[in-house]
Amino acid sequence: MNSILYKVGIIGMGRMGEIRKKEIENHTHFELKAVTDVNLEVQKKYSKIFLNTWEEVLGSGIDAVFICTFNDIIPEIVCKALEKGIHVFSEKPPGKSIACVEKMKKSKDHSPHQVLKFGFNHRFHYSILRAKELIESGQFGKILWARGSYGKAAETDFANAWRSNMDQAGGGILLDQGIHMADLLIHFMGNFVEIKSMVESQFWDIPMEDNAYSLLKSEKGAVAMLHSSATHWKNHFSLEIGLDSGLIHLDGILSNSMSYAPEVIKVYKKDLNPTDRKLGNPVVQEESFTKDDSWKLEIEDFYQALRNKSDPQYGTIDDAMSVMKLIYGIYNNAKKN
Repeated sequence: MNSILYKVGIIGMGRMGEIRKKEIENHTHFELKAVTDVNLEVQKKYSKIFLNTWEEVLGSGIDAVFICTFNDIIPEIVCKALEKGIHVFSEKPPGKSIACVEKMKKSKDHSPHQVLKFGFNHRFHYSILRAKELIESGQFGKILWARGSYGKAAETDFANAWRSNMDQAGGGILLDQGIHMADLLIHFMGNFVEIKSMVESQFWDIPMEDNAYSLLKSEKGAVAMLHSSATHWKNHFSLEIGLDSGLIHLDGILSNSMSYAPEVIKVYKKDLNPTDRKLGNPVVQEESFTKDDSWKLEIEDFYQALRNKSDPQYGTIDDAMSVMKLIYGIYNNAKKN
């Protein structure tokens, strides 16, 4: 049994920093030693472990750092941490562009003994894990198509938030929230080789998209539809996966706000010859989930990578590259059109 206690720091103590802090403190192999944030209220709250800059956090003798900052400074901090021999857990998106990921990959290649993980917690939701298990069992055959929709009712001050600042965010709703759905489509279907898209600012007065629509074709010939929206007016998550012999529908997802709940997986088996002749209304098997352990499971995945001196199961630099290539493929196709 590995009894090492890893000393960790958190850079950025906003909503995600607080979520990571809770899971760090609940984990028996992590000890929080330093935090920093530009918000002075954080300094008051964490005065005993607060440091003034992220550079000071990296120089505080920590073994690992959690980066929960604005998108624009993620690559610099990741690279500096790796150069210092510090393991890294960074929030998504992995910077603002593919060039950002390439920069971090170069640093990772030069620091092969350091663990680098990006936070894509949706892969660790119980409904997603269950769907992956069902698909990999082979009982429903191959994937034919998928349709993913992820939308939110943006807040009143949405246009003035940092996520609507192109310099800090680098992209709109697709890069901020839709990246989770893009990552799940890759998770289930592999990489995509054809992209058709429209990326629009249809309601909010912001310099980036509030809606993104895309039609994608995978290397294996399956087709996916993706809609990412900041004008859904109701927080919404839905992913349908059509296979040779059935349909899997992931409806809703648990979150801290519970505004995307409930989280349900519905499984329909193909039935083209129903005895009651009610064609098109097959029997459904439904399973509900009442607990979100995705944050906990992500932290454990990071710990196991540290313990085993390996890459994490999910959220690797290659995963980051794949999803950013898809996101910017959608952006670039929309610009071309």
